[in-house]
Amino acid sequence: MNRTDSNPAHRDPRTGEIGSRPIGTAADGAFNPSVHDIYWREAFSHEPYYSTDYTYDDYAPAYRTGYEAAGQYHDQNRRFDDLEHELRTNYELVKGNSRLTWENAKEAARAAWHRVERLMPGDFDDDGR
Repeated sequence: MNRTDSNPAHRDPRTGEIGSRPIGTAADGAFNPSVHDIYWREAFSHEPYYSTDYTYDDYAPAYRTGYEAAGQYHDQNRRFDDLEHELRTNYELVKGNSRLTWENAKEAARAAWHRVERLMPGDFDDDGR
């Protein structure tokens, strides 16, 4: 299932201005994880890797790992696959009570990474997405 960005021009919801700041960032450019958490809480069960064996609470640490890393590395031209070892380590540190192993969580983390990438200007990891 391919997902599309419902606001590809990053229009400001109040003014309609094109090119407003990317979703998940504050006016000062600070990264806002709660925006991403809200999105994934609503969208997770529609993702191709989703399994009814798991709840949002199982997937949440994987999403967090992906969107926080994308926010952290967006200006360094780093790819998800290049950072997988580090992402796995970070996931293991934050997974808490999640029942997902990294192998089960990886695609959720990747989806969160790519969503941030699509919302930022340019192709920050040069992977053509």
